[in-house]
Amino acid sequence: MRLVLSFVCLLTLFCSCSQVQNLRGKNSLLDEAKLALAKAVRFFRTEVAVNGSYVWTYSADLKRRRGESEASETEGWVQPPGTPSVGMAYLRAYEATGDKTYLEAAVETAKALTETQLASGGWDYRIDFHPERHKRWFYRKDIEKGEREPKGRRNLSIYDDDNTQSALRFLMSLDAILKGKNREIRHSVEYGLAKLMEAQYPNGAWPQRYDGVPPDPKNFPIMPARYPKDWSRTHPGKGYEYWRLYTLNDRVAGTIIQTLLDAYRIYGKQEYLKAAKKGGDFLILAQMPEPQPAWAQQYNFQMEPAWARRFEPPAIAAAESSNAVRTLIELYIVTGDEKYLRPIPKALEWFKRSQLPNGQWARFYELRTNRPIYVNEDYEIVYEPKNLREDYAFEGEFGIPRLFKNFERLKREGRKKFLAERNPNLTPEELKERAKELEPKVRQIIASLDEKGRWLDGNNINTRTFVRNVETLAAYILAVSGKAR
Repeated sequence: MRLVLSFVCLLTLFCSCSQVQNLRGKNSLLDEAKLALAKAVRFFRTEVAVNGSYVWTYSADLKRRRGESEASETEGWVQPPGTPSVGMAYLRAYEATGDKTYLEAAVETAKALTETQLASGGWDYRIDFHPERHKRWFYRKDIEKGEREPKGRRNLSIYDDDNTQSALRFLMSLDAILKGKNREIRHSVEYGLAKLMEAQYPNGAWPQRYDGVPPDPKNFPIMPARYPKDWSRTHPGKGYEYWRLYTLNDRVAGTIIQTLLDAYRIYGKQEYLKAAKKGGDFLILAQMPEPQPAWAQQYNFQMEPAWARRFEPPAIAAAESSNAVRTLIELYIVTGDEKYLRPIPKALEWFKRSQLPNGQWARFYELRTNRPIYVNEDYEIVYEPKNLREDYAFEGEFGIPRLFKNFERLKREGRKKFLAERNPNLTPEELKERAKELEPKVRQIIASLDEKGRWLDGNNINTRTFVRNVETLAAYILAVSGKAR
């Protein structure tokens, strides 16, 4: 009996080796990439997902789950690299292979979002599918059932950190592929975009969060940014609703404008373009006058830089200024309106003279003096980077060097060149070269996939790693298949 079993094992091993050898013929890496993609997605979809939703990291045994904080076994996370990011990865896999399994996975993820869309149009950071905890939020579906008041339920759409925006962009991308045939997804998109425009202030800005109450124009006069006569070095304290202010912090304005531009590209409706351009008009208004022609993280309703959290004082902010310039460039590329370029030269000059000796930039510069300022562990404003919070980048490049390169190239080559690159018509030789460039990374991705279909980072499963690897495999498959995305 043992001899028979040994023979069977040897035969199985021989067959497995033959299959591997067959894969190593022409296009073997393509086949291996498709197999790895299928295996990884199968694991994420069947073992990791909760009602089609995802968080940021998992322990290898899936017993611990985290978004920005601990998550329960019934929760998903919206903020990237959460649920929408995984949904977009599934769409990339579908676009690359045409395998409807990936499209079905994307639709499952979309359902997790449509079921948790708030009455205010967007999403909280967390989405919870526990039968009782799910009732803590006031949803779009509650409105559609005839309810009008939250009655203590949560109804804040989060625009911070690309939260609501990423969900809408995923749903729009899926809706485009489905050609509007899934009515629930289309309705969710239209409702969310309408609320996003409803939340826009008269001057074109957005709050960090939206509670579903439209701003009254007579309470928000339109005026350019200005320096306050004086500003407190002490945070306003408990009860300070900075989330209502005109916000650039954490790319709020930039990602909303990009979402509206994507909506215009997909649906062709002028109202989306109009709202995006109005957002650009706010960025023009929000550029501070000399001697600091850049941007703050947020502004009060008198258009003065204002406090946010206890470690985010009124100041000129390098990271937000970088995103403002990037967004203005994008608006010019899409619209051709040169008014969006006019603020940029002064801003770039400010970047030049504000660079630190170490080649980086401070996140915050003191109003008028332009001295780099920091907030220490005791929440005191200081002028040297000592005893600072470890989880906050008080210095960095913030994408600024690339801004200089892109702006110079834009002036040299023109916007048509940039537009053409967004829909490349690559030659077979160019596609072959792209595939060749990706080969080493693809081999590493395949080799690091374990027998269960996991990419482990130490003892954790990292959603960001999953998304990145799926997108790389999809890009390789597209290139080898002679397609461009």
